[in-house]
Amino acid sequence: MQILRGFHHPQTAEACALTIGNFDGVHRGHQAMLALLNSEARHRGVPSCVLTFEPHPRDYFAALHRKPELAPARIATLRDKLTELRKCGVDQCVILKFDARLSGQLPEAFIEEVLVQGLGAKYVLVGDDFRFGAKRAGDYAMLDSAGSRRGFDVARMNSYEVHGLRVSSSAVREALTRGDMAGAAALLGRPYSISGHVVHGRKLGRDLGFRTLNLRFAHWKPAAGGIFAVKVHGLGDTPLVGVANLGVRPSLDPRDVNGGRVLLETHCLQWPADLGPEGAYGKIIRVELLHKLHDELRYDGLDALKAGIARDCDAARAFFAATHAETRRQTTRDRI
Repeated sequence: MQILRGFHHPQTAEACALTIGNFDGVHRGHQAMLALLNSEARHRGVPSCVLTFEPHPRDYFAALHRKPELAPARIATLRDKLTELRKCGVDQCVILKFDARLSGQLPEAFIEEVLVQGLGAKYVLVGDDFRFGAKRAGDYAMLDSAGSRRGFDVARMNSYEVHGLRVSSSAVREALTRGDMAGAAALLGRPYSISGHVVHGRKLGRDLGFRTLNLRFAHWKPAAGGIFAVKVHGLGDTPLVGVANLGVRPSLDPRDVNGGRVLLETHCLQWPADLGPEGAYGKIIRVELLHKLHDELRYDGLDALKAGIARDCDAARAFFAATHAETRRQTTRDRI
């Protein structure tokens, strides 16, 4: 998949089948839309293209009005969103910076400057609640009318449902916020995960006897948070089980080199011997958050923190043992 910041590039396709949105999480509703987009692109002989925004428009307005509560909790980092878009077979992703100019652009100007002149859209697919342009004045009817005049087809996709539940980024956020990882996985079509480069920390974990793999979550407000039983991919042929903390580490002091940043700290229950103490740094790993154990806790001192981590490791082992036992029972039932 070709990734472009803006559309003023020689590499930008001359024509495309286009969809527009934030695509936070790339959930099953997004996946169904992208499958339709790819089909329409092949039918027309043009590449499929996703137009997305960074920052999220609601992040921009929250900062503009100094009301952080208006910003939505973020499901995925930009890296993870792009990874999932690539898995869905998208040919090109154009990332537009959402700023004062874009937020104030009239719907008619957005259609002409971005969709027609910038991206050469021949087909535009949007969701049933799609709005665009300054003050969200543009809607499907306006887009459809413009398409008739400017020579591109417009289609609208209705909501996607799973077991009667409308699949949306809001529904995924709600599931993650309440720690319902199975519910989030059902909406996403896969376990919820976070990926990134392993970065250095204070090395406090190894001093406590619990070496950790640290990933930065680029947004300040993740949809999920707390302590989780996890699986780590990217450090060998098979995933490693572990326990992870996603959050701001309330028990640590300002000397933490990642102080103030959201961090995913993962302790593998069995550290790969071939990695050695420094072998994971700089590697890209993916951590699946499978089961929430509890919210972040503040501990009074390092001894209390060490004891708390030990309890979390025991709880994670119990979760994986129960999961393994249930898998074996299911396999036995299937054979009968």
